[in-house]
Amino acid sequence: VDAGWLRGAIAVWSGGYALYRGYYAAGGTWGLPGVVRAAAHGQFMVINAAAVVVLLVAAAVPFVTNLAGPADRMRQLLSVLCWLAFVGCCMHAVVDGIDRVLSLSGELQVTYPFTLWESIDRRAADLQDLLGNEPWFLVEGVLFGALGWANVDPPHRRSWLFTALAAIAALTVLGVLSATGVIGRFVVG
Repeated sequence: VDAGWLRGAIAVWSGGYALYRGYYAAGGTWGLPGVVRAAAHGQFMVINAAAVVVLLVAAAVPFVTNLAGPADRMRQLLSVLCWLAFVGCCMHAVVDGIDRVLSLSGELQVTYPFTLWESIDRRAADLQDLLGNEPWFLVEGVLFGALGWANVDPPHRRSWLFTALAAIAALTVLGVLSATGVIGRFVVG
């Protein structure tokens, strides 16, 4: 796997999503999925502005760690950051994807922050999240996973991948159990 290509793909993918979130951070309202009327648009703008910052950092991290010195320390840091992004993004995509499928089937009622919305079309919001946001998280996670895999020394790759997949599985189970009310509220991503 070419690490240079992966760095560029992460930058483009994160940057593109930052533009999308930046539109809402700047006050845009067109295409707000499922939202009939916003109650606290300023708060929504702040949430999206924070997301833009996180996305731009995600786009820059692979390059910054590649350029900054000593190489061994930066490779280790990049491996850890890639592991966290891989686990967090993939877990988020799977848990929220399952939640949205359950919501669309009527088995679960996804809770929305009603401090932000006066009214919401749940079906439209579920579909937008399932078909738009969660695939983005999954691709972002896989890109960071591939970069982490390429960055880890070959003798350690198997354990790096195994621990990441185990963490994704454990956190996914925890997230779904929480969302379905089997255990108490536990929010991870």
